[in-house]
Amino acid sequence: MSVMTAPELWLDQDGPFTVDDLESLPDDEFRYELDDGVLIVSPMPSMYHQIAVGKLQELLGAACPPGLIVVPGAGINISRFQHRAPDVVVAESSSAPAKYLEQPPRLVVEVASPRTRLYDRNRKKDVYQGFGIPAYWIVEPDPDRPRLIVFELRDGKYPEVANVTGDEEFEAKLPFPVTIRPAQLVAVD
Repeated sequence: MSVMTAPELWLDQDGPFTVDDLESLPDDEFRYELDDGVLIVSPMPSMYHQIAVGKLQELLGAACPPGLIVVPGAGINISRFQHRAPDVVVAESSSAPAKYLEQPPRLVVEVASPRTRLYDRNRKKDVYQGFGIPAYWIVEPDPDRPRLIVFELRDGKYPEVANVTGDEEFEAKLPFPVTIRPAQLVAVD
């Protein structure tokens, strides 16, 4: 089996992309997602983005109970035409052998950048809500004003349950008890 480069795949594509098409994409520095069959390609994230992902993985990992796992960048096949790769996922340990998650994880976290902020707060929130993911967090890793916005699924909708900045604390109950301060997610000392 030969792997096509992304431009070759785009030229040969005569309809919407599917999760099966992801197998033909190169293993490179880009993140590939699908939004209703449209291929979304994201460049390498910024340094503060990666710092926040690492710190969040560390904090969640330390509090994670048996039976759950914390994974950065895990792919989720939401439907044949919808594939997401959140920055951090908390899922059932039993899902680890699969290449991509097929069932809703307990938590997805997106670390927003100025170019993705609106997309994360609107379209991705709608997709995760529709898939039934119990908790969705958005981290804004601005070193001067880091922020955490928390949504939890209630009656099929994602009301905002917390919006904390700087040294304010968020006492999470979902997916398990853990305390998060946005400032600790961007600390480089």
